[in-house]
Amino acid sequence: MLSPDQFLGFLLAAALITASPGPDNLMVLGMGISKGRRYGVAFGLGCALGCLSHTALAVIGVSALVAASPLAFTLLKIGGGLYLVWLGVQALRSSGATRVGEAGEVAAPSMAGLFWRGVFANAINPKVVLFFLSFLPQFVVAARGDVGWQMAALGLTFTAQAAVLFGALGWFAGAIGQWLNRRPRAGLWLDRIAGTIFVGLGLRLIVTR
Repeated sequence: MLSPDQFLGFLLAAALITASPGPDNLMVLGMGISKGRRYGVAFGLGCALGCLSHTALAVIGVSALVAASPLAFTLLKIGGGLYLVWLGVQALRSSGATRVGEAGEVAAPSMAGLFWRGVFANAINPKVVLFFLSFLPQFVVAARGDVGWQMAALGLTFTAQAAVLFGALGWFAGAIGQWLNRRPRAGLWLDRIAGTIFVGLGLRLIVTR
């Protein structure tokens, strides 16, 4: 479906974009540090798989409608920003009693819940919608036909490499959190850090045009 040159060129570009500092990286890093490596990996995988929704939108052309409608873009942007702010407020209100990386604690978050939070946080980000709309077509070879299938293959490739990179980021961030577990009140400060990151990203998403 994709030629070797087409696939490798896209994979390199996608990996460079995914590895560069951005909101998704910061969210995965903050979650991994504050809750532990397994939770960081779960959230990171969720963020990566959220890209599948943008792939579907790009394939069927709905992303073009969002890009062409200022109202739709504004509503989606505000909704996504408010969700991130809500996640941040929850972290800021936490007592910090849960020790990093210990899933046995009563207050520990659900890994499945964090996974779906990651999926939802990525899926409702309008900037990712527009990114996919502008990025995927650059690697489509119209002369090969099946443009929709090419875009689907590119979207799946992007999702797969994002899952690897975000999963690794969450894993190593969790190791840092486990080391910090030995410090008194570490959980409280880590929740404050993670909450501040989420609130800041949410507000930035709301106010940035």
